[in-house]
Amino acid sequence: MENIIFLSIFVFIPLLMLLGLWAAHTINQVRGVMVVGSTALLIHSIYLTFRFMAERAAGNTAEMLFHDKMEWFPSLNICYEVGVDGISVVMLLLSAVIVFTGTFASWRLKPLTKEYFLWFTLLSMGVFGFFITIDMFAMFMFYEIALIPMYLLIGVWGSGRKEYSAMKLTLMLMGGSAFLMCGIFGIYFGAGGNTMNILDIAHHTGGAHAIDFTQQCIWFPMTFIGFGVLGALFPFHTWSPDGHASAPTAVSMLHAGVLMKLGGYGCFRIAMFLLPDAANELGWIFLILTGISVVYGAFSACVQTDLKYINAYSSVSHCGLVLFAILMMNTTSCTGAVLQMLSHGLMTALFFALIGFIYGRTHTRDVRELSGLMKVMPFLAVCYVIAGLANLGLPGLSGFIAEMTIFVGSFENADTFHRVLTIAACSSIVVTAVYILRLVGKILYGTCTNEHHLKLTDATWDERFSVICLILAVAGLGLAPLWVSQVITDGVAPIINHISESAHQISNSNPFM
Repeated sequence: MENIIFLSIFVFIPLLMLLGLWAAHTINQVRGVMVVGSTALLIHSIYLTFRFMAERAAGNTAEMLFHDKMEWFPSLNICYEVGVDGISVVMLLLSAVIVFTGTFASWRLKPLTKEYFLWFTLLSMGVFGFFITIDMFAMFMFYEIALIPMYLLIGVWGSGRKEYSAMKLTLMLMGGSAFLMCGIFGIYFGAGGNTMNILDIAHHTGGAHAIDFTQQCIWFPMTFIGFGVLGALFPFHTWSPDGHASAPTAVSMLHAGVLMKLGGYGCFRIAMFLLPDAANELGWIFLILTGISVVYGAFSACVQTDLKYINAYSSVSHCGLVLFAILMMNTTSCTGAVLQMLSHGLMTALFFALIGFIYGRTHTRDVRELSGLMKVMPFLAVCYVIAGLANLGLPGLSGFIAEMTIFVGSFENADTFHRVLTIAACSSIVVTAVYILRLVGKILYGTCTNEHHLKLTDATWDERFSVICLILAVAGLGLAPLWVSQVITDGVAPIINHISESAHQISNSNPFM
């Protein structure tokens, strides 16, 4: 019970925040609740990270630390079961950073500030709950809790074609959820219908073949697509650019920074871990789709004229790289995938924050109407350059270490098929550099020709604080990645070993693999 309480603090704090927001009557009280709550989440995530590392250093080799459970619906074998490994620890830390900085990025949001933060907090509660649970039903429940608020957050507080974007996002993600639900119940009954626990199913008597191979080939595509829709898997990615473009600043930060990571996390933790035979047999199909996502997203960003659409298609490319890496199925590439989730979460949150601040002043995101902003708002402009350099993988920033780990790991697969796809994915780096450098030169340098823009002010204290925190995180991960990499590898290795054991036990009929 102690471990349940310890990890459930990530859910209890947002619940208390919801109560506090409901009771708040003034905007300062609302802000106070959000600052206290988001700070508490950040502190607890940092404390969890240190405790996790201390447990590992002390020799605790359990696959999941702080593991505990409480029966929920015994007749259906549903439990509230919690536990964390290296992957979930860094995802919780990322989520806490984004919620904390997103609070300050929304400091001056109007109207309906209280209602906005209520839905924002509910979304964050779903994200935190998803990462601490190891029961499939509870994970699915928290997954849906995280998705539902997006409709209102975009539809009410968004901009542009917000109603269309909110409806499109909701319909496509709910469609993915339908596939996911079928996959989860297929896994549950295929494994005997005795438990929803991920570890119990994975290590069921009979090893990798606890679920019949034929069933795995049915449930794996459904589960992978179900989570892959949220991870912007081609061709199910089209909701993402519209949703990002219409969402308010902090929602874009949380959406691209954390919510899309639920897709990659779920594909790895459930689809591939629990259905390893099918992953080895059918993974090449999804590897091609993710390779298309990587290249297509980068080229699509080149032809956009809206700042948010540029970053949204960039996110399609980077999130595609996450799925691409986990399908390479080796420890190095999968460690890189989680590093990429962490890196992309931080730098895309930084990008969306800066775009939101610029849009709030200029009232346009059209790059054709922006120029010379470096002279007008130097702080935001310099930060935008840093975000762009992180995005294109400059050494010393988080993007470089994540992408290089992925590409090195991908090249560990010596066959032609994997290496050709890896080379194609590497080409996205060049394309990314093209649209980032061209964008920076267009909107930041040159002469500001709009008289209204010449009167604009630079960042306020709350905007500066939010942006500086994210830049420090991006630079910190880029300059000192070793400890993070070690924590992540701790969680990746058991899953890869499980998948590899399955690969040795089956006869793969696919000529490409």
